[in-house]
Order: sequence, then C-alpha cells, then structure tokens
Amino acid sequence: MRRPPGSPIPVFAVLQNRAFRAIWYAGSLHEISRRTEMLVLSLLIFQTTGSPFQLLLVLVFNNLPRPVLSLIFGTVADRFNRQRVMVLAQFSNVVISAIVLMLILADLVQPWQLYLALVMQGVTKALEDPSRRTSILDIVGEGRVVNALSLDQIGNTTGKIAGPFLAGLLVETLGFPAAYTFVVVVHLAALGFLTRVRVPPRQAPAQREPVFRSMWVSLRYALGNPLLLGMLYVTIIMNALAFPAQQLIPAIGENNLGVGETLIGVLVAAEGLGQLVGAALMASSRNLRYHGRVFVIGSILVLIIAILWSRSPWYGLTFALLTIGGMGQAGFGTMQSSITLLSAPAELRGRMVGLMSFCIGVGTPLGGLEMGLLAARVSSQWAISINALAGLALLIPALVLTPLVRSPTTAQRRPSLRS
Repeated sequence: MRRPPGSPIPVFAVLQNRAFRAIWYAGSLHEISRRTEMLVLSLLIFQTTGSPFQLLLVLVFNNLPRPVLSLIFGTVADRFNRQRVMVLAQFSNVVISAIVLMLILADLVQPWQLYLALVMQGVTKALEDPSRRTSILDIVGEGRVVNALSLDQIGNTTGKIAGPFLAGLLVETLGFPAAYTFVVVVHLAALGFLTRVRVPPRQAPAQREPVFRSMWVSLRYALGNPLLLGMLYVTIIMNALAFPAQQLIPAIGENNLGVGETLIGVLVAAEGLGQLVGAALMASSRNLRYHGRVFVIGSILVLIIAILWSRSPWYGLTFALLTIGGMGQAGFGTMQSSITLLSAPAELRGRMVGLMSFCIGVGTPLGGLEMGLLAARVSSQWAISINALAGLALLIPALVLTPLVRSPTTAQRRPSLRS
C-alpha cells in the first residue's frame, strides 16, 4: 500500500525519496554482481589450484589497492561530482568483467589474469565507496541517515544472499561462462540506475587545500576524536582477523562438509541472510544514539560465531551459525558507516569514509595473507579459530580506552581542523 508523503515510518519516509531509490537500486544490483563474481572467481581458482592459500589471495588482491587509494579517493568524493565518480567506477567494472568473460569464453584464463582483474576492481571499489556513502547522507539528511544506511545494508545483504547462491547454481548447472555472463549483465543494469541518480549540490569551499594537506587534516581530525579512533581500530581488527574467514567457506564446504558448488553458494549466502534480518531491525529503529554499542556487540558476535561455524561437522548447523554471524555483521557494518558520517562535519565526510576504507584495506590483505599461510600450514578450521581468539583479545583496548560503548555518537563530534 502506498504511504502518503511524510510518512512517520522511517523506512517509508526514506524510500519516498526518488534519488535515494535510484542509488539504492544501483548499489543493490552492484552488490549482486560483485558477490556473484567473487564466488565464481573463487570457485574457479580453488578448482584449478586446490589451495586455501590461493583461495585467500582472491580477497587479498581485491583489497590490495585500498590502503593506497582510499584516502585520495575520499578527497575526490569531497571535491568532485559524486554521481559522475560513481558512474565512472561502475563503467570500469563493466569493462573489466567483460574482458574476463572473453578470456573465459576463449579458454585462455589464468589465475594471474583473475588476480589482476581483482586488483582493478579493488581500485573501482575504493573510488566508488566514499562517493556513494556520502551521497546517501546528502540525499536523505542526517535525521534519516541510520535508516538509509540500514536500507543500503539490506541492499548489500540481498546481494550477499542472491550473488553467492546464483554463482554456485550457475557454475554447477551451466558452467563458468554462463555464470560470468550473468555478472556482466547485472553490472550493466547497475550502471543504468546510476545514470539516474541526482545528488544535491554542495557548497564548495572558497579555497581548496592541496590533496596531501587535505588528507593530513582528516587524519588529525580522526586522531582527535576518540569515538572515531576506536571505530577505526576495531575496523582494522575485524578486517584482519575475522572477515577473511568468509573466503575459506568454499574450502570448508568441499573438504570438511563434502558438498558441491550450489550448497557452497548457499553457505556463503547464509551470512547475507543474517545481515538482512539484522539490517531490517535497525532500519526500523528510532533515535538510536549509542551506535558504538551495537558496533562492538556485532563485532564480538562475529568473532565467537566464526569459531563455532568453522568447526561444525554438520551442514545445517554450519548454515545456522553463519546466519547468526551475519546478524552481527549487520550491526558492525551499519554502525561503522553511521559513526563515520555522524562523527565528522560535512566538509570532511568523504575523507572520513576514505579513511575508514583505508583501515579496511590495511586489515584485509594482511589478514587474508596471514590466514592463508596459516591455513596452508595447519588447516582452514584452525586458522579461523586462532584468528578469532586473537581478535577477541584485541577488542579489549577499544572497550576500555575509547568511548565506543559509553558515549552517544553525536556527543563526540568536534569542529574540523584547518591547520
């Protein structure tokens, strides 16, 4: 039933915004294509090499550009037309995926080519992420940002559910060429929606700082904001010690649970199902003030559940545990973006998202490489468990030394630094 303008229900109020709907559709389709692509490439590499280490290199190479480029691209998001930046990034995704498809169709594909494509897609992700997240806030305003980001999380988790399931199903029934053709088509659909996004104009500063000085300003601001600093620290921990475990699901599914591509895809999708439930709950929330508490609880839940699902001997139990872990990821992901955007003044938001993406990029490649080497030496199960226990221990300083669980987000905002 259509709601009248100005609906008191937060979710419906956000969805009445045409510009938000366009960017939401584009982001959801992009996530479907990206998640499908990641699992198709993971299955292709694991079937070719049989190596958990090579499997984790998919994650490593995809995140390798982030530490170098995220801070620069965060500045780009603050300075240039964000809609054009998003279109450029998505167009690049279409071109890269089309080249990979041609290599697969010609039976010329090699692992190094796939790793190179993953690096290039990491570049486009680093370019697109700050512009998309800050555009959402510009479109809906601060009062609706948690609801909008929760809906964005729902779109992302829809991709996490549909993408892996479709990847496994298409690979098992039709083969890799058909699966990758689907990837290219959905990338094109996302590009079409991005051309319809209209982001409200922002007032440009009278004088623009040099890029590296601008980056230094954002770093100084983060160092002076204890809540933001705690969030960035936890972000590095989680991306180094928790999230790389997801990349080992195909290895555990095949080696420990003895299932094929379709059921492996269902396992990968289970986390997305849990995220969808968690994001839906947060999208309906009102006046949430203690974002850091939800962020920390979600992080702890992800780490504990990782130990359990990696050692589960039964497929059904593994699926259920991954779903619960996905709910923790929803709290982590939604509050990560909310804290980043709400803790900074408007002129620094793009750079703050870039700094957050930098922390993701620092943690993920190093954690993926370490976990891959450990999995090759012991086992995938032990590698996940050891890293999760280390992550739980390293969360303690954030709980004790930062106001993540003690203070509301808005109370921590400080004026931007100019020198």
